[in-house]
Amino acid sequence: MRTFLAAALASFTAFAAVANPDPANWDAVTEEARGQTVYWNAWGGSDTINSFIGWIGDRVQEEYGVTLEHVKLSDTAEAVSRVVAEKSAGKDDGGAVDMIWINGENFAAMKRQGLLFGPWVEQMPSWANVDVAGKPAVVSDFTVPTDGLEAPWGMAQVVFYYDTARLEAPPKSMEALAAYAAENPGRFTYPQPPNFLGSTFLKQALIEFVPDASVLQAPIDEADYSAATAEFWAFLENLTPNLWRAGRAYPQNESRQIQLMADGEIDLAISFNPNEASNAIANFELQDSVRTFVMDAGSIGNASFVAIPYNANAKEGAMVVANFIMSPEAQAMMQDPEVWGLGTVLDLEKLSDDDRMLFDALELGLATLPPDELGATLPEPHPSWMVRLEEDWTERFGVAQ
Repeated sequence: MRTFLAAALASFTAFAAVANPDPANWDAVTEEARGQTVYWNAWGGSDTINSFIGWIGDRVQEEYGVTLEHVKLSDTAEAVSRVVAEKSAGKDDGGAVDMIWINGENFAAMKRQGLLFGPWVEQMPSWANVDVAGKPAVVSDFTVPTDGLEAPWGMAQVVFYYDTARLEAPPKSMEALAAYAAENPGRFTYPQPPNFLGSTFLKQALIEFVPDASVLQAPIDEADYSAATAEFWAFLENLTPNLWRAGRAYPQNESRQIQLMADGEIDLAISFNPNEASNAIANFELQDSVRTFVMDAGSIGNASFVAIPYNANAKEGAMVVANFIMSPEAQAMMQDPEVWGLGTVLDLEKLSDDDRMLFDALELGLATLPPDELGATLPEPHPSWMVRLEEDWTERFGVAQ
């Protein structure tokens, strides 16, 4: 009998140890988080972003006793694949990935396969200040409802930047961009898909050429793909030979793209951060003659998110980190063009006077457009469109000639 009771007690203890925390009991979450190490799997290709994540780590250690380790990824799919592999191996607790910077098709895939912990987001204290009404992208990731499974932590919008010392009037449509490239071969490029920014350029262009943009909000198998993309592919066929290095090579990421601008090899570039050019100028990575512009038809906007895998080892710590990232302190630091310049997810009208002053004190960078000059924000296409565009682009243009 004692043997049976001991075994039952051990089984119950093991179950309790891996039971999911209750995000509604925030005091218990913060208490359990103290002493945990959170492995945040996030893109590591930007020194600016890496420094901000390092600052987050310092603050959560100081404030909550949570250690944050930045696992630097070149592609978010690396973290997703690890969680999938652990699921296949039956490792349903103690996983190696505690939190992921995630968007789009990666989130859609993990949600579909039941690989995410939650819902938890709307129980966090910081959620009360999130601008759900004014920024609907915080609850819809590339048309997929987040359902409390991922927390928004930054707002982004596609912009382009150019060097006024070399280009007087930038092209403000994709057709004008193609014409400019034809007249000035080699002076424009974009990161190589499936780099996120490169894939975003494809989507931005597709929106301008698709006959009916509403089809992009539904899964791709519900549309006539050939008809929807015919003009888009014709645009790329004309543009590619006039790109930097005649389209036989591409910058691998936005950092390399900035370097090409700084070296005078290209005249304009794409970004998903309206403050990126100002940030690069402040860090002496770009000339102070660089300025930002947007396309006349509008530009894609979305939110960046973090999610917690279903088998994360430090769920409480991950929630505490996510909650701090959405705090006014962290959001104001993130929005500072000299730090990063990413837009806030918060509704500033909901903040206290002291917290609001953190944002009021920020100065727009030299190359940053005021919010009222950013133009219309276009919704992201359904994730399936980006997957197909990346596949087809790689088949058509992805191999050097």
